[in-house]
Amino acid sequence: MKNSNQFSIGFWLKKTAKKNDGQIPIYIRIRFGKQRSDLSVHRTVIESHWCTSSGRVHHRFKEAKGINMYLDDIQAKLLDCHRQLMAEGAPISARAIKERFLGNDKPVQTLKDIIEFHRKHEAPKLAKGTVKNYSATETYLARFVKERFRTSDVKLSLIDYAFLIEFETYLRNCDTLVKNLPLSNNGIMKHMERFKKMVTLAHKFGCMTRNPFSLYKMKFDSYDSDFLEEEEILKIRNMVLKDPGLDKVRDIFIFSCYTGLSYIEVKMLKQGDIVKGVDGGEWVNVRRKKTNTPVKVPLLFHAKCILDKYRSVPDYMNDHSLLPVLSNQKVNKYLKIIVKLAGVDKNVTFHVARHTFATTITLMNDVPIETVSKLLGHTKLSTTQKYARVVEKKISKDMMQLKKAMEAGPDRVSENDGNPVLKIVK
Repeated sequence: MKNSNQFSIGFWLKKTAKKNDGQIPIYIRIRFGKQRSDLSVHRTVIESHWCTSSGRVHHRFKEAKGINMYLDDIQAKLLDCHRQLMAEGAPISARAIKERFLGNDKPVQTLKDIIEFHRKHEAPKLAKGTVKNYSATETYLARFVKERFRTSDVKLSLIDYAFLIEFETYLRNCDTLVKNLPLSNNGIMKHMERFKKMVTLAHKFGCMTRNPFSLYKMKFDSYDSDFLEEEEILKIRNMVLKDPGLDKVRDIFIFSCYTGLSYIEVKMLKQGDIVKGVDGGEWVNVRRKKTNTPVKVPLLFHAKCILDKYRSVPDYMNDHSLLPVLSNQKVNKYLKIIVKLAGVDKNVTFHVARHTFATTITLMNDVPIETVSKLLGHTKLSTTQKYARVVEKKISKDMMQLKKAMEAGPDRVSENDGNPVLKIVK
């Protein structure tokens, strides 16, 4: 059948492959310009049942209807492949149309393909900790597929909305990678979030006609992040620690409390990251490892004291980092010992220092939330607004001051456009 002067499709019998029972394979020939490409349609017919002029089985034979409908479907799909290539502005040839029909022109076709593609092309752009989290998600996916489909891999076409719901249910009930540490709802949602990024990649490549995650809604539980109160910071800061390892961990933790830098940002801090600020003082000038957002933070007194304490630390052995930062696992292990010795009854990890900077050091000292957002390197103010409970605490503090002020002296009333205005005598 001719579709244009360049493109045509026709069915024919490959008589050289005739079988002993007289059945002959049906092939389709794709022509584009002077090029042609042949493809078996995996159907056979006896030569006397075949109509050469129509390229179909004679309608009077029993099997004609089923075979002809199948051939019509293949023809329609090949026409659509040609249309897709034209719409994409891709180079068109008989082979290109055939490869699109077979799905061989897609970079990924199965779940393992998209995992491998993500690992090769996307993972190198991510932090090591993030890559480790993706590895956990991949492991859970492999376990789920093996249990659900009794196979090691599945076609992307099988990943639909039902697949997502079943995978989520699996995560809520399966044996976890870390024994005796069940997955929380937010942990499960993070696995779904990482899976979504991989599926979205496949959808962008055109390997999936529809992204099932467009129907799936992630539901994270809101939670209040731990942070240290002022007296708790003082307890930890003023402790005398004879163990050099504990002493170093305490110092870098306090440094983060007064700068808001994350673990990796403290670990990678170099001399060139300390610059002269607009006020003439020393500032930390780095880019957030997570978002590559520029962050500029004035060096507060206690943070500067810690840098001075370790002024002799930077050398080629530690890649010229300003502070002696141990591994993340060791830091968090030592922190649990430190807070216990300090009598602080909280579950403290290194990330608590960042929350402490956002709350106790800044918001509770009247730094506007917009400024705090910039200091933390947040790209959205809504990210910083999770510290709203601290703002509420500050409102309570401010209202107490207001109450004391009102009780301290008489109210004064002044005229402003004829309307009385209440003024508080402080």
